[in-house]
Amino acid sequence: MGRSGSQSVTLTDVARLAGVSVATASKAINARGEVAAATRQRVLDAAAELSFRPNVLARGLISGRTRTIGLLTDELGGRLSIPILLGAENALGNEQMSVLLCDARGDAIRRRHYIRELLARQVDGFIVLGDSNDLRPSLTRDIPVPVVYVYGESTDPGDLSVLADDEGGARLAADHLVGLRRRRIGHITGPQSYRAARDRVTGLRAVLDDHGLPLAGGAPLYGEWTQRWGRQAARMLLTADPGVDAVFCGNDQIATGVADSVRDLGRRIPDDIAIVGYDNWEVFAADCRPPLTTVDLNLEQLGATAVTHLFAALDGRSAPGVIRQPCRLVIRESTGPPPTPGTSPTVDRPRP
Repeated sequence: MGRSGSQSVTLTDVARLAGVSVATASKAINARGEVAAATRQRVLDAAAELSFRPNVLARGLISGRTRTIGLLTDELGGRLSIPILLGAENALGNEQMSVLLCDARGDAIRRRHYIRELLARQVDGFIVLGDSNDLRPSLTRDIPVPVVYVYGESTDPGDLSVLADDEGGARLAADHLVGLRRRRIGHITGPQSYRAARDRVTGLRAVLDDHGLPLAGGAPLYGEWTQRWGRQAARMLLTADPGVDAVFCGNDQIATGVADSVRDLGRRIPDDIAIVGYDNWEVFAADCRPPLTTVDLNLEQLGATAVTHLFAALDGRSAPGVIRQPCRLVIRESTGPPPTPGTSPTVDRPRP
């Protein structure tokens, strides 16, 4: 009785049909270099004839890999974590690799526990996701397989870290406002302790300096990443400098709060005051009145980029250092009229 499904076909069957040993068939199917081209083709033809599909676990035992990656995060429920993890998972899935996800919740003991658990499952590599773009202690010495850090720079210069280019993103926002002939641009952002907040200030100031423009209000207004802070800080800024004609905000929540206060004070958006946010968080950016021009961090692409470099490390092509991925500017009505029908509202501008 013949075999009716590919699952019942074994490597032994392929080897028998091709007239080679099981070891040779295995080497041919896994593209090992010790097999002659004609022999490899004979094995591949036999595998195709039998509809043979290599068992992933068996292939892993042969290659020394389990085709499994550990994703270790500190903030699974965070706004930034999920898109990055989705991008990483999609890239891994395209390579038919499995993902084991662990959330340390910012706890060092839990983090060490998960590292041990993932290593016990013989993962091929780690992606370590930070909860901010700040520096974080390196974990590499405790992990004997390749590691890539994403949205959080390792303190060890020998590690590879993939970050969003916050300074470049702020330059995009500032260039856009200056290009609209805004000359009194204020800045309202989150806590100064956040590296992302400081980098965005640096990018903004660089553009203003290039054009000989002062920062409206004299200094950035640091506070919380909240709508409440945006409402409060907007009133402070407009009291200190009534001539403000644009506000660049450190995130979309702050920008939504700023928009509330600007309207309450009788100013028109964008006619009197243009507003730019940061993050392109749809729940705020699209629902803001009017919809918010903002900087998109390309978070899913950030996760996919981390996977690409992890694959390179797995192939022995690791490259230490820091990769800063460009952001993009998404233009909506808060800085000008809606885009002309048939044109894209998104402007991609890499950092100079």
